[in-house]
Amino acid sequence: MPGARGPRRPGRGLTALLCAVTAAGLYGCSGAGPPDPAPTPTRAPTTTAPAGVSPFTGLPARTGPVLAVKVDNVAAARPQTGLGAADLVYVEQVEGGVTRLLAVYSSRLPDSVGPVRSARESDISLLRPFGRPALAYSGAQTKLNPLLDAASLDLVTESNAPGAFRRSPDRPAPHNLYLRPERALAAAPDASDAAPVGLRFGGPPAGGTATTRETVRFPAARYTFTWSAADRGWHVALDGRAMTATDTGPLAPATVVVQRVTVRPSAFHDVTGAVSPYTETTGSGTATVLRDGRGYEARWSRPDPAGGTAFTTPDGSPFAFARGQVWFVLAPR
Repeated sequence: MPGARGPRRPGRGLTALLCAVTAAGLYGCSGAGPPDPAPTPTRAPTTTAPAGVSPFTGLPARTGPVLAVKVDNVAAARPQTGLGAADLVYVEQVEGGVTRLLAVYSSRLPDSVGPVRSARESDISLLRPFGRPALAYSGAQTKLNPLLDAASLDLVTESNAPGAFRRSPDRPAPHNLYLRPERALAAAPDASDAAPVGLRFGGPPAGGTATTRETVRFPAARYTFTWSAADRGWHVALDGRAMTATDTGPLAPATVVVQRVTVRPSAFHDVTGAVSPYTETTGSGTATVLRDGRGYEARWSRPDPAGGTAFTTPDGSPFAFARGQVWFVLAPR
């Protein structure tokens, strides 16, 4: 079962000191500070979150490094392990119109996460606001590797951290690779601690529409989110089948953000020749936010590729999410 993050690893204090005195351009420097300042509708806040509160969930949490994991999402990979402990989960379109998940951890680390699959070009931009997070994945297209190596990411793969992975005898390859998060972070000593990426948490805004179910369609995948008052969250179903985690049961994020984005062809393709889609998360657009059994229209804005995403109500006021796990469904416009 997932638990709270333990004490920071030895040497992280020294890393922070070096960051503070090194020339600008290095990544991963953050520290304690005052609560978020008064918001603006066009830029995400950049100050640190209140001490002892996760900037990703709004819940009490210890400061810890950020670990992102690419998680398989096809039928043969379900049910997954460790998704219930993630702070944030991103749903991304990949080849063939199906989806993969990018799960972000900091507040809690489960014993295991998986099945783990390959990285995509979109992950580089999507993770840039997190500073220098660790990224665990099974591999990547050969031509993409130089971009990953050059990105502000502490990469964790079977090649450079074999002890952080295991193969399950209960699943067929390639759906049998699992990550040991504690070992993954031990292999990524430069991973940044959690810092604000533009999210705000608090009471719901006025208005909205009573909503018990919302369906989001990709070319070859269909997500349905059903409100559960008992769980204070949205039960997730994929292609009509409930999504659960082997270690924590049904997945029920407190907030679901259906973020409408541009999905276009990239310069990369898989081994079959299928072109990999690229999900654009810089720019602006509309979104639907699901929280507390209601649906709200919202807008998103990320003008700076290095900055976080600001979510606002239609009148420009900051949008507060419900405290707890957040899912971002990066849906084609």
